[in-house]
Amino acid sequence: MIRQYSRSAAMRGVGVIAAGLLLAGSLSACSTTTASDAGTDVSTLQNGKDLGYLRVGIANEPPYTEVNADGSVHGGEPDVLREVLKTMGIGEIQGIITPYDAMIPGLNANRWDVVAAGLFMKQSRCAAVAYSEPIIVSTESYGTPVGNPKNITTLADIQENTDLKIAVLSGGFEEGILKTIELPQDQIVLVKDSRSGMEAVTANRADAFLLPTLSLRSLVQQDPSIEVTDPIEDAPRTGSGAAFRKGDTELLAEYNKQLAIFKETQAYTDIMVKWGFDPEAAKGVTAAELCENEG
Repeated sequence: MIRQYSRSAAMRGVGVIAAGLLLAGSLSACSTTTASDAGTDVSTLQNGKDLGYLRVGIANEPPYTEVNADGSVHGGEPDVLREVLKTMGIGEIQGIITPYDAMIPGLNANRWDVVAAGLFMKQSRCAAVAYSEPIIVSTESYGTPVGNPKNITTLADIQENTDLKIAVLSGGFEEGILKTIELPQDQIVLVKDSRSGMEAVTANRADAFLLPTLSLRSLVQQDPSIEVTDPIEDAPRTGSGAAFRKGDTELLAEYNKQLAIFKETQAYTDIMVKWGFDPEAAKGVTAAELCENEG
């Protein structure tokens, strides 16, 4: 049962609700009630100020998002979100771990107020939610058996060799890439999380695992059972920002205003460098540009 967190609980550092125990069905039955649900005219922005926090849909995929043993939420996206929200009078975030394919439905069902999880922009997602300007711009790579025995380095490689099987996160941006290039379904191996993707490769159920370059490098640091290719040259440039409900125009406008200021600070650079991102990569790139990605 998901219970409503008081401001004092949030400020004591209760950062995350364990998502392994969180099913979409139970969320709809037990979701936190907000002032907006009660039929008042309180906006999400004002409600966040009143409570002292926003509920945030996240993954647990370093370096984009990371949940520590004490339940605190960090990573490139949540750390930026937290700092920007502080400038808006919202002191903390309450993280809820959820699968990628449930993030947008959960946001629009008011189970959380924002998504900050490396949820890369593409046409279908941009039609469903309102993205902030980019926080992170990233590249894609393959995780392959050590030595990359089948020499998989491009999207063209997997299109030309119909025997290859590629693992991707169900509902992830990478699944959309494979659909866009019309890779046959029998070449796609859907997995629930990053660990399952690595296991699919090491157990020979997949020849490669398609994931953001930095995510794969983080996984390999923990378990060198696979290796990471160079960024895929013919993959689309990808990027992510905070995702809000379409109706939260006030929240989005204020967030973008403060984000633009924050991206020029040393604090933003420090967060990006800490998590292995290039702080310059997202500068000059717009959400409108990244929303042109198909999928």
